Amino acid sequence: MPNVAPLRPPDESCSLVTGASRGIGAAIALSLAATGRPVVVGYRADEAAAQRTVEAVERAGGKALAVQADVTVSTDVERIFDSAESAFGPVTVLINNAGVRSDQIFSAMEPDDWNVVLDTNLNSVYRTVRRALPAMGKARFGRIVNIGSVLGGRSLPGVANYATAKAGLEALTRSVAVEVARRGITVNAVAPGLVETELVRDVAFLRRSARAAIPARRAATPAEIAACVSFLASPEAGYVTGTTLTVDGGLSAAAFLPGAVHD
Repeated sequence: MPNVAPLRPPDESCSLVTGASRGIGAAIALSLAATGRPVVVGYRADEAAAQRTVEAVERAGGKALAVQADVTVSTDVERIFDSAESAFGPVTVLINNAGVRSDQIFSAMEPDDWNVVLDTNLNSVYRTVRRALPAMGKARFGRIVNIGSVLGGRSLPGVANYATAKAGLEALTRSVAVEVARRGITVNAVAPGLVETELVRDVAFLRRSARAAIPARRAATPAEIAACVSFLASPEAGYVTGTTLTVDGGLSAAAFLPGAVHD
């Protein structure tokens, strides 16, 4: 049986993480930087938080650059890629993490609530992936990881826009993956469940909810999500493509509320 060595990115190349100023995105940037390649920290508004992510990467011995970009704007997408290429070389790892929510029951959901969530969480990925593919194809190496959600396959009241965007993201992931697999490019998604970040205001409620609904009896940490993303972004994951890795502590596997199950 022939040995197949994993394809590797060019020495002069980098990773780009959108929505990387805090939370899951910041954890992903830090995890990717640990591989030794520079990371571009994309952010929309919070420059101070993005700089803190850069400083964390640098303290760990890595290289990083913060670049402001609104991923719903095509010229901003072009600019963040241009900045990455000028500083570090082509983007061979793209993590689409930028996202927003505008929760409202469907009967009261205004067009703006619908459009901003679909444009940020789904249409922006069309923009970034289209921009990334030529350089990845030239390098014969690319890793694209889209950050989805367990709500892409199940739902709650008030999240029709968000759940639709995340379901579409999984479909986009599969579709692009089958088109580019022969070029050394993989496209996958990671679908987190409940994650404990600094943006969660009521931590006590979050932890009670996790114990009631999740077999693991806790929420994930951003670092746990980042570790899964880093694997899919690695050369060793070259045969994994077109799939969604669900990281939810067993939530999707449970038929009943685990609170009814004895420890």
